[in-house]
Amino acid sequence: MRVLRTIHDHYPKAWSRYGFIDAFNPLTDWYDTDVIGIDAGIILLMAENARTGFVWQTFMKNPEAQRGMKNAGFNSYQPAASQT
Repeated sequence: MRVLRTIHDHYPKAWSRYGFIDAFNPLTDWYDTDVIGIDAGIILLMAENARTGFVWQTFMKNPEAQRGMKNAGFNSYQPAASQT
């Protein structure tokens, strides 16, 4: 949330009537003009996961996800409680 607020406050051209644009480069003052709705669904999932952790917890209940994480070398841990 801090990153989103910083982008919104410091780079106003990165915000459009539909929300954040898909890409921008503040070093060259380039801001994408395309609007691609494909990002909307994943944004909702990410927001809910940041808020409650529900998406990750649900995903990790699957044996395939657990096995994949183990095979990739990740260790299991319990994230800290949300600070909201």
